[in-house]
Amino acid sequence: MPRPIQARIDLSALEWNLQVARRASSARIMAVIKADAYGHGLLRAAEALNEAEGFALLDIRDAICLRDAGFGQTILLLEGFFTPDDLSLVAEYDLACVIHNQQQIDMLEAYPSRGSLEVWFKVGSGMNRLGFAPDKVHAALERLKVHPAVSGITLMTHFAQADEATGVAAQLDVFNTLVAPYRMARSLANSAALLRFPATHADWVRPGIMLYGASPFAEVSAQHLGLQPVMTLQSRIIAVQDLSAGETIGYGGLFRAEAPMRVGVVACGYADGYPRHAPTGTPVLVGDQRTRIVGRISMDMLSVDLSALPTTDVGSRVTLWGEGLPVEQVAHAAGTISYELLCALTARVPIVTFDQAR
Repeated sequence: MPRPIQARIDLSALEWNLQVARRASSARIMAVIKADAYGHGLLRAAEALNEAEGFALLDIRDAICLRDAGFGQTILLLEGFFTPDDLSLVAEYDLACVIHNQQQIDMLEAYPSRGSLEVWFKVGSGMNRLGFAPDKVHAALERLKVHPAVSGITLMTHFAQADEATGVAAQLDVFNTLVAPYRMARSLANSAALLRFPATHADWVRPGIMLYGASPFAEVSAQHLGLQPVMTLQSRIIAVQDLSAGETIGYGGLFRAEAPMRVGVVACGYADGYPRHAPTGTPVLVGDQRTRIVGRISMDMLSVDLSALPTTDVGSRVTLWGEGLPVEQVAHAAGTISYELLCALTARVPIVTFDQAR
């Protein structure tokens, strides 16, 4: 019999969250499903998000997988192509590509199909990661406009602080000034900008984390935004220990009982994707009751405080995050972000999908 840990994926929650994005903006939706759909499974997420007008990801193999599965939407490679050899596959599978540097424009000389490449031209508006610097934008765009391989151009940028008080004003001003002479489709908004800054919606929005039911904001809950959790990581208690005052728990003896207490051992550890650095006090649900993790996270196990839960025992259900326990709360306690927790789920955790009507 397998270990009791499992990740439950609510497909209807993905559909629900897509509709939240749809109600927030009239723009076309480029659903971001990179990193195996943030750990939720590429094909299952794409199927649930099938009403989106496009899918954005990184790996050309994933793009081919979507095409082979019959998805006809725009499929965008967010980092574009890396070598001229990629271009034959880009043409064969009708993929759109972000162009973010001069070398990629040079590589287009090898493009095997004239006038068929949909380009998303990335403007570096202040994040200083990918994209053409402001003084390079016009020359690069003019070259792409007359390039025989290019059939269309969408102008895009990416915000560094849409989820923070700083906001998007400075980058938005840079972008709008640079692209003002061009009558081309535009795409700017990630989840945070989509929800908070309508002026950024333009022609395409690119929601990511919100589709998976997590808030992009530190100070606003997913529930307040109308989002539903998609992934619920669950396991069960596999042992119970009664500790005396002064006894310690787990590796390093980092937690010492101040009084007699009951501790439950849960079949979940960092080899399953739970953050090893999650400290004592990180929230967890046992049954439907909130308690805390105690001691250091092990490879295969972690410990939870059962002192106030006298009826719990071996076999009791434990929710590590998801339904009833927002993933962003666990991430905050662990000093990280919900993106990392969702993406870190490992292959040894069984996935169970369901479609819960909402």
